[in-house]
Amino acid sequence: MKILIIEDDKDLCHAVSWQLQQEGNRVDCCHDGSEALLYIRQGIYDLILLDCMLPGEDGLHILRDIRAEGNLTPVIILSALGEVDDRVTGLNAGADDYLVKPFAYSELAARITSLFRRKNAFETPALSYGDLFLDRAENSLICGNKKCALSQTESELMRLLLQSGSKITDRTVLLHKVWGLDTSVESSNLDNYIYFLRKRLKTLDSRVLIVNRRGLGYHLEYNEE
Repeated sequence: MKILIIEDDKDLCHAVSWQLQQEGNRVDCCHDGSEALLYIRQGIYDLILLDCMLPGEDGLHILRDIRAEGNLTPVIILSALGEVDDRVTGLNAGADDYLVKPFAYSELAARITSLFRRKNAFETPALSYGDLFLDRAENSLICGNKKCALSQTESELMRLLLQSGSKITDRTVLLHKVWGLDTSVESSNLDNYIYFLRKRLKTLDSRVLIVNRRGLGYHLEYNEE
């Protein structure tokens, strides 16, 4: 999972970031409210941990802005403001949960797990497009009665392509979502994995094509003939 922490307390940010990374998450940190929207609008995060009181721009203003833009990325507010009215204001602004500082990391971890348990309850475990299905639980790609296993990276890339379908996904977005914002992976690595996935589709005899729009990105296309 890719997580953005927007928190001006650098010690707290580092501590939470370290714990999250130990559990296999990719984490980016932002300490200034005026820069937060630049991070968020990249559209690469699965979860945002947001402090209310930030230099530059207030956390609640940031939250209201992204919700007004239609950004539905789950947000957990981390705040020293713990009165009932504060929590109600944060939730009404669009937060999915509200955790009062100081907190134990175990509680934050439990709330993240609970949040995504609820979120996943409304989502299908399989993604599909045309004759193609991705089983995320098994990291396997299925077409008719044929099936092939994918690596974790292939599965994550295929998931993003299936979610976008015929809509073009920018190359930079794919790179950042699969390999992380601060990745040193070269752009050509994305093309290599697209090549691997195309070979998988050919092996499955799928009619789904991965199309490259030069200078823009990739999208799927279904050949019905």
